[in-house]
Amino acid sequence: MARYDKYVPDLSGTRAVLNADWLDADLGKVVPVSLNTTGKVVKGTAGQSGFVGVVCLTKKRYAGDVVDIMQYGDIVEVTGTVAGQRYYAVADGSGISTAVVLNGFVGFTVEADRLVVRAGLGVGAVS
Repeated sequence: MARYDKYVPDLSGTRAVLNADWLDADLGKVVPVSLNTTGKVVKGTAGQSGFVGVVCLTKKRYAGDVVDIMQYGDIVEVTGTVAGQRYYAVADGSGISTAVVLNGFVGFTVEADRLVVRAGLGVGAVS
């Protein structure tokens, strides 16, 4: 199950309230998120704010709970990734992908299962 490894709440992201209950199917996954018009966390990049970071929850959370949105840090035990690859936010919030997305850069892997999150850096395609 993926989980935050290197994360300093004061510097590595922000905290916001969940708009809806977090699905059990999304526990332990890297989920791209945005903020809606009330400033609450929603899955995917279609919220009012556009892509703001990723959430990787390891236990059940409910609407109204405050969660950490990672923008800078490491997530370990990520499955389905390859070392040395750049990853981008999937618009529907279902995960991350190697498909380049403008303004959706999540980060890169240094090991097959360690994702270095640098959300918002490296905007767009890289030649």
